[in-house]
Amino acid sequence: MRVLVIGGGGREHALIRAIRKNPTVTEILAMPGNGGIAQDAVCVPVKATDLDAVCAFVKENPVDFAVVAPDDPLALGLVDRLHAMGVACFGPEAKAARIESSKAFAKNLMKRYGIPTAEFRVFSNEAEAVAHLDSVHYPVVIKADGLALGKGVIIAADRTEAQSAVHGMMSEGMFGKSGETLVIEEFLTGPEVSVLAFTDGHTIKPMISSMDHKRAHDGDTGLNTGGMGTIAPNPYYTPEIAEQCMREIFLPTVSAMRAEGCPFKGCLYFGLMLTPSGPKVIEYNCRFGDPETQVVLPLLKSDLLTIMMAVEEERLSEVPVEWEDGAACCVMIASAGYPQAYEKGKKIDLGRACSRESVTVYHSGTALRDGNLVTAGGRVLGVTAVGSSLAQAVSRAYEAAGDISFEGAFFRRDIGQRALNASKE
Repeated sequence: MRVLVIGGGGREHALIRAIRKNPTVTEILAMPGNGGIAQDAVCVPVKATDLDAVCAFVKENPVDFAVVAPDDPLALGLVDRLHAMGVACFGPEAKAARIESSKAFAKNLMKRYGIPTAEFRVFSNEAEAVAHLDSVHYPVVIKADGLALGKGVIIAADRTEAQSAVHGMMSEGMFGKSGETLVIEEFLTGPEVSVLAFTDGHTIKPMISSMDHKRAHDGDTGLNTGGMGTIAPNPYYTPEIAEQCMREIFLPTVSAMRAEGCPFKGCLYFGLMLTPSGPKVIEYNCRFGDPETQVVLPLLKSDLLTIMMAVEEERLSEVPVEWEDGAACCVMIASAGYPQAYEKGKKIDLGRACSRESVTVYHSGTALRDGNLVTAGGRVLGVTAVGSSLAQAVSRAYEAAGDISFEGAFFRRDIGQRALNASKE
């Protein structure tokens, strides 16, 4: 089989590494890929969001299966266009991808179908949004409706901050068109859990839970990032809570999307908050998370491509989805300055990280220049280790991260610590 993977980050590298294990795969194409992915796939220099170029390439170079990984091309309708060309795909069509590309759509869906989430209001008029700020409890959460590279959420401590956020989104174009409509919702408290799930629009099979670390620096300080590390499984996500989520959130969401005429097929990401009054949905994503994918897939015992094909063919109920025992930890190594301005082109020395036991180094932002591996992004490498216990996985990941060097490299030193502490409670 010839498989095309759309995207070029650590998530896509993890997907490619897992897809490679299928014995029927003869070639993997990555579009655009990156310096590390080039070791595992043929990189094609086409942007994931250039739908015309992607489709033109596929017309000239037919593939048997395509995996559309990032949110933007999903929201733009790449799966719809590939389906129209007769290409089997893993990923939702644009109508279903609205569950991430429009927070207003997602929140209204949850309200209509009784899926637990924070109380909210949707606004497209700034004066009405500002007036509403007089009636909310603080802190309050203000979200841009559309995609904003994971940065379209502001937690406002008081009315002044909230009004500034509303004005910044709606009048100053802080997040472009994504902020023309916004959601104002209550601030929830409790442990956060990420759960990715395979679904074919009927059946849903959750993956192992994970815990993300969004802040740039130790102790959950600094600016929000795309994720500085993850661990799996999440100790707060007990079997009892998993059963409750399946009953009250996962199955109702799949049924709701089908009832709305936009059945979701692909990977549905549930961002959950385990509040004092029970689990609630913070957000949905229409694809694999990054870097959650880098800790979940190394624990997958079943064949990923077989599952993906079953999702596309709506026969997920027939395919086993099994997981290894143990745990995984991913430590992201970033460029100095991230998530703000940072330099690129720094030569990378991987040391002996890739040869360590139970360690995989996923490339998020790398490039090849004159035969050398160099930095090409804010998040550069994801160092993932698996172990029989979380403590072992964390230890192995940090030993390997310590082997890697480039000018300005930094990483958090406390990935997994909160989970380890929770496990002892």
